Amino acid sequence: MREGNLEAPTRHPIAWKEPDFYDEAACEKELGRIFDICHGCRRCVSLCNAFPTLFDLIDAAGDAETAGVPKQEFWKVVDQCYLCDVCFMTKCPYVPPHAWNLDFPHTMLRAKAIQYKTGKMKFRDKLLTSTELVGTLSSIPVVVHFVNAANRNGPARAVLQKVLGVQKERQLPEFDSANFRANASVSHNHPVREGERSPGKVAVFSTCYVNYNEPGLGHDLLKLLDHNEIPYVLVQGETCCGMPKLELGDLETVEKYKERNIPRLYDLAQAGYAIVTPVPSCTLMFKAELPLLFAADVRCKAVSEAMYDPFEYFVLRHKDGLLKTDFKVPLGRVSYHIPCHSRVQNVGRKTEEMLKLTGATVNTVERCAGHDGTWGVKEEYYALSMKIGKPVFKAMAKDEPDYVSSDCAIAGRHILQGMNEAGATGRKEKQHPLTLLRIAYGLD
Repeated sequence: MREGNLEAPTRHPIAWKEPDFYDEAACEKELGRIFDICHGCRRCVSLCNAFPTLFDLIDAAGDAETAGVPKQEFWKVVDQCYLCDVCFMTKCPYVPPHAWNLDFPHTMLRAKAIQYKTGKMKFRDKLLTSTELVGTLSSIPVVVHFVNAANRNGPARAVLQKVLGVQKERQLPEFDSANFRANASVSHNHPVREGERSPGKVAVFSTCYVNYNEPGLGHDLLKLLDHNEIPYVLVQGETCCGMPKLELGDLETVEKYKERNIPRLYDLAQAGYAIVTPVPSCTLMFKAELPLLFAADVRCKAVSEAMYDPFEYFVLRHKDGLLKTDFKVPLGRVSYHIPCHSRVQNVGRKTEEMLKLTGATVNTVERCAGHDGTWGVKEEYYALSMKIGKPVFKAMAKDEPDYVSSDCAIAGRHILQGMNEAGATGRKEKQHPLTLLRIAYGLD
């Protein structure tokens, strides 16, 4: 048996509709198989808390090693995995096409699906991952002021922690009643200029987060497209991409969302649009996860091929000679964090490339910050999320940056919180890369 791969990682479709997928005993057997391989390797120990949890369990079993770990203890490892995919894409030498066929994240997904199916997920977890519902209710005018005030209020947060298990120290994003979709500007009538590498028109999938929490990010994206004379449309009738429910193991709801989004996105892909989302997790969901969950649906593959990270798209436009570089405002020093869900798209450091094009001095940090969607807001994981993020907080504080930035807006907030708590000095204003690019262009 050869040691590791020289080939690029490949993935198999997820057979989540097969009855065996939900067989708990079969899943535990597979967990035992891959845990034994991980025990003999251990190169992923620094990535997240799933691997230290696993290795501590094995070490405590002594000479019995993996065989000595009670099967019920395996689920402690599952609870620590937040499906970032970094182990699969960057570290593991035994992923397909290696004969050992090790896919740690998708095995964890199977285990989470079993947990969900057997009613082991908390109401809190179901509520936090219902982003469209929570966003719709929390952003209602008048209601939004009470929600945001409560999120900033110590006693109210203590109640929230007691009732729902949302850590009171976690800084939460605010909601905005001026939803992006309802207030987005209409594209100017720019001619479509097709590039050798980039489609000449864009469809914007706004995402729940941008629509309900930070609509300014969506408006900045539209300003960037308009400034570069790229005609755009908004995806009509969109709903959640499904990533929060995927991380919960609620695959039936993922399918429900897919049936609403994919027909609309497929029509746009067929019409020649580049589909762009301003949130890396949403981009990844359409690029990678849905085509594996619904391998028989050719529309998912077509949408995947039309899906772009915004900076991936801008860099391609630049290479095609179709992107303006008339930057007017210096950004100074930018500490930029690459989120895990950007890294595993395998498109390279496109955001860094664009920020450097503006003349900014960029300190790039490529390491998990430890927040991951809803995981880092939960009281049982909050301390771990801050511990995982410590090296990132330290690296981002280097040279007292003018701006702290991440493609993942939630990670950016988490990083700034960690930097402030660690006593980092300097201006360190948090701004999304899209906003930084808009500032550099001098756009209002």
